Amino acid sequence: MIGKAFPNSDVDLSIIIVSWNVRDLLRECLRSIENGRAALQIEVIVVDSASSDGSASTIATEFPWVTLLPQSANVGFPRGNNIGLSKAQGRNLLLLNPDTELIADALPRMVAYLDADPSIGALGPQLLNPDATVQSSRRRFPTLATGFFESTWLEGFAPWVVRRYRALDLPDNTLADVDWVIGACIMVPKIVYETVGGMDEAYFMYSEELDWCRRIKSNGWRVVYYPEAQVKHHYGKSSEQAITSRHINFQRAKLRYFRKYHGKLPASILRVFLLFSYTVQLAVEWVKGLLGHKPDLRRQRVRAYLDVIRSGLRPAGY
Repeated sequence: MIGKAFPNSDVDLSIIIVSWNVRDLLRECLRSIENGRAALQIEVIVVDSASSDGSASTIATEFPWVTLLPQSANVGFPRGNNIGLSKAQGRNLLLLNPDTELIADALPRMVAYLDADPSIGALGPQLLNPDATVQSSRRRFPTLATGFFESTWLEGFAPWVVRRYRALDLPDNTLADVDWVIGACIMVPKIVYETVGGMDEAYFMYSEELDWCRRIKSNGWRVVYYPEAQVKHHYGKSSEQAITSRHINFQRAKLRYFRKYHGKLPASILRVFLLFSYTVQLAVEWVKGLLGHKPDLRRQRVRAYLDVIRSGLRPAGY
């Protein structure tokens, strides 16, 4: 049963989707929920972050069973999820990206597994790329080395650091306890949300699920990767619309996490390193442009890296 609202806790699952300018993908996501064969009572809440592509009107017209919470501005991923979580009535809560599609009986499998084991505080399915290959979606907590090597120009020099962080040593099809799971699809019992609270809104985008899972684990619950449930994920379709903002938000989120959990000095050193890295990349792209190699691409990258440097990459909230 799918409906707008339920008067009590008989709702098996509340699904919260935060969406920004991905109308067509959101439509397919909602269809995959609607066409699900699960015998579950489900409510779906879409928080539309001031999309300009007609997402809100599409939802209202084509999916009247969805609770739509339109926002007047892009509120960011953690804030948007918190808005949806505050309205949710289900005994289980699912944060789901709009660029995902549920495969077969993913929802009932996840709900049943979560209901059967109260020690689990967060459950993540196996994410698949559009070509059906497995997408890396489970992680270990980042070390200081991770901050310097992961998603920087140094990554190729220390593949073992990234491999450990991304838990690539774990078999894709094996159930596993992990430190955190990617927030494209993450299910938690409502009691967990009521205990640890919502996401840290200072992140805006990136690292918010890392922070959330860390708080969940610190309160004694397990975080589990559950490959028996599968979800297709069209990675990064919202963030790729704003490349410069993606760079800035990603690095500021990384710095916020390290400042919050590792202290001011390590975060400050990491910030200097990241700004230096972008300066080097800017110089490389500028030289390539002078040499006539894909000049339009080089100008675009120089502008993006310059904007990142000008931002200062100061972690939000500090």
